[in-house]
Amino acid sequence: MVRVLGVDAAGKYWVAVASDLRVYADATLTGLVAAADADGTVEVVGIDIPIGLPSGAEPRQADVLARRAVGPRWRSVFMTPPRTVLAASVYAEASAEARRVMNKGISQQAWALAPRILEVDQVVRSIDRRIVEVHPEASFAFLADRHLPAAKSTWAGLEDRRALLAEAGLVFPADVGLAGLVAGPDDVLDAAVACWTARRVAGGVAVRYPDPPEQLDGIAACIHA
Repeated sequence: MVRVLGVDAAGKYWVAVASDLRVYADATLTGLVAAADADGTVEVVGIDIPIGLPSGAEPRQADVLARRAVGPRWRSVFMTPPRTVLAASVYAEASAEARRVMNKGISQQAWALAPRILEVDQVVRSIDRRIVEVHPEASFAFLADRHLPAAKSTWAGLEDRRALLAEAGLVFPADVGLAGLVAGPDDVLDAAVACWTARRVAGGVAVRYPDPPEQLDGIAACIHA
């Protein structure tokens, strides 16, 4: 059986769930994938980070369509900033560049993701590995075949997502090692549903937003579910 990995950012760490239910955490994406490979080669990595960056004010079609797919959870889908905004050295510079290129500023929350987005961009371009973009809320909505009414930060939202993953065969022990110490419950659940989507990608049955993908900066940009 093909082994796949779902990845989510968790504070200073990356957290990952493999299709054999092993859970990993590492400070770098390359270290995370290497740790997973040590237990068996990973064929597909699904990651909750934008892959393929816009160059101007036009939003990525992946973000627009994913917002529609998640319904009431649409605010969870960030509109990916252009590369020049992400490459700024300080927030004030990034905000000014965003206003110049996008005609609007950028939030502190979106700006905080810049190092992660650029790290993934570098890894995607430098290693021979199938790495695909996912968005957990889009994946959960597709898995449930409905919009999820409660946010993952609530008890109801957490339990809803845990039940959906259990139905899909993704049930985890109480002790998941380092990941359990450095990642929040929602981070592990997001990595798990990213793993579910990566498994669908490996099987050739995943849906894509958009389909066919949009070409951005030499990359086929789309969100898988």
